[in-house]
Amino acid sequence: MPDPLSMRRNRKRLPMGMPLLLFVTLLTAQESHLARAIVQQSSPAYPAIARNMALEGTVRLEAVVSPDGTVKSVAVKGGHPVLAQAAARAVKLWKWEPGPRESQELVQVRFAPEQ
Repeated sequence: MPDPLSMRRNRKRLPMGMPLLLFVTLLTAQESHLARAIVQQSSPAYPAIARNMALEGTVRLEAVVSPDGTVKSVAVKGGHPVLAQAAARAVKLWKWEPGPRESQELVQVRFAPEQ
């Protein structure tokens, strides 16, 4: 396991306005149902504090989606708290395709500063 102190020394500062690469991966929430398609999504804002700390990583979220495709709630399942908060705010605004019943959709949002 890397030494946390050496990891801090090796961090690079990102200039303000540096674009963010964002990868979203949909995972199947349950084997018995297929993930519903996203019909509208917005990218999370890369928080200034995360930029200053050069944070990057993946946030795992579980969205409870109502039959009409709107998000009822979002629960963070893993990831840095600063990035998780930004990802959760964005996912709450997403829309999925309508379905026969409420579903739980697992989402991974990857934050990475552009190289």
